[in-house]
Amino acid sequence: MNAQPILVTGATGKSGRRVVARLRTRGIPVRAASRTSEHRFDWTDPSTWDAALDGVRAVYLVQLNGSRLVRPFLDSAARHGVRRIVLASGRGLDDPDYIKGSGKIQDAALDSEAAVRDSGLEWTISRPGWFAQTFTEGIYAGAVRAGELRLPAADGAASFVDADDVAAVVVAALTEKGHAGEIYELSGPRAVTLTEVAATLTEATGRTIRYVPLSTQEYITELTGQGVPATDAEALANVAESLRSGKDTPVSDGVQRALSRPPRTFAEAIQEVRSPAE
Repeated sequence: MNAQPILVTGATGKSGRRVVARLRTRGIPVRAASRTSEHRFDWTDPSTWDAALDGVRAVYLVQLNGSRLVRPFLDSAARHGVRRIVLASGRGLDDPDYIKGSGKIQDAALDSEAAVRDSGLEWTISRPGWFAQTFTEGIYAGAVRAGELRLPAADGAASFVDADDVAAVVVAALTEKGHAGEIYELSGPRAVTLTEVAATLTEATGRTIRYVPLSTQEYITELTGQGVPATDAEALANVAESLRSGKDTPVSDGVQRALSRPPRTFAEAIQEVRSPAE
């Protein structure tokens, strides 16, 4: 069994590349797959699925947002003899108002979770909240480089989770016993305000970074003024809704349950950052 590789889809993403690195460090054969990685895998091209699944024993499944492709993929996985699935899902799926305008994405993600539970395979679901690395390698890294987090999030906060903690949970579920049938809600150990985020990033990078709260309309106007299409600007404003509303402040116990240790703090998650561009 150990000679069979583990398939990691989304292998170039924040969690996927960390999962690949952790598995390789442990000497576990890995098939890193994405549209641009060493093993080509494209959700929209089912002809790439069989080659990715051939001889695989377990899969880290990073779904394509808004699609309903997990069910047919799981059918193919079962035919190839895959025994274990770890699904990358997300926080807030049980709340239809978690992010305004995300109904189709939420419905598709819920269908993916149901498909995994109904698959007959050993399954685990990872439900992380906001990644701490959103500010160092995600959608807000550019704002951090510019020295200002200008966001429509008021005085909101989130229990940001370390992407490395997420990867550690996934690797445990892929390689160890005792995680089958678990849904791990993943967060950091406490909620952190964006003012605290800016202060922590300032200390880590040695550069002054400020949080500037904007109204939703101010944010949309700034983005459209930078050439962002209005629909995309509105979607980005909606992403901050869970921060504004406090929906992401709760602390979850998934990291503790999966790894028998507490999750890392926001400061610990970004402590190795020297520049937001890194």
